[in-house]
Amino acid sequence: MEHQVFVPVPADDLRAVLRDPARVARCVPGLQQDADTESGPVSGRLKVRVGGSTVTYRGALAVIERDPGHFTFEGEGTEVRGSGTVKFSVDLRLSPAEDGTRLDFTAGATADGRAAAFTPEAAAAAVQRLLDRAADQLTAGSALGDPVAEAEEAEETGDSDDTGPGFVGDGVTEVTASLFDTEVPPPSLDPFLAGGFEALDGAPRPPAEAAHARRTMIGRSAEEVDHAPPRGRYAPVPAPATTTAGDSLRWIAPAAALALASAVVIGRALRRRR
Repeated sequence: MEHQVFVPVPADDLRAVLRDPARVARCVPGLQQDADTESGPVSGRLKVRVGGSTVTYRGALAVIERDPGHFTFEGEGTEVRGSGTVKFSVDLRLSPAEDGTRLDFTAGATADGRAAAFTPEAAAAAVQRLLDRAADQLTAGSALGDPVAEAEEAEETGDSDDTGPGFVGDGVTEVTASLFDTEVPPPSLDPFLAGGFEALDGAPRPPAEAAHARRTMIGRSAEEVDHAPPRGRYAPVPAPATTTAGDSLRWIAPAAALALASAVVIGRALRRRR
């Protein structure tokens, strides 16, 4: 399969990325590198989506420079959840173009297991999508540059300067302080360090809340202290009192007795009139 991609990056910058295996590993989309470096810098787990299926492979990749404009990627992998294997080879040729570089890919692979069941069209679409994403990562990686090389170059530049490490220029000397030499201010919530309490016999007096808490904890076990309810501002708000049936009966019985007595009196009065 052949594929072509244009990137707005000079060919020299792309060569610098392709010659560094660590930067190549960052350009492989979806690669989870292994902590073990014995298998190589470009090794780990790679998840590939083909059609509606996803297959995860574990393997390694090697980069071979044929000439300044021709690189070959050879690798192999094994399914993480299966026994299928895949071997592939990708040839990359860098062709300088106007305002960038043209990348010509020629890929070939042999596979068994789940990958063998995919249709050629679905497999080709997945490979093209992977190459497009790799080209984007290659462009981004070349724009960032090599941080290790830049640090080494800055260190060499600093060593070759005769003015010393603290010299800035124009007679100004840079003053640096260590982080461990910086004085740490006391916390604002610590009442003993704030100096707001009067000293008693040369010792700071604890706040009222602390003294009350100490008095309440003396003579109590650790379990009782752990399960003691909070006090002060953190004490739970009591629930409002609810009216029960007993409270209603307290006034219903006298009212019924009064009504019965009133009915008896009225009845006797009517009988007397007759």
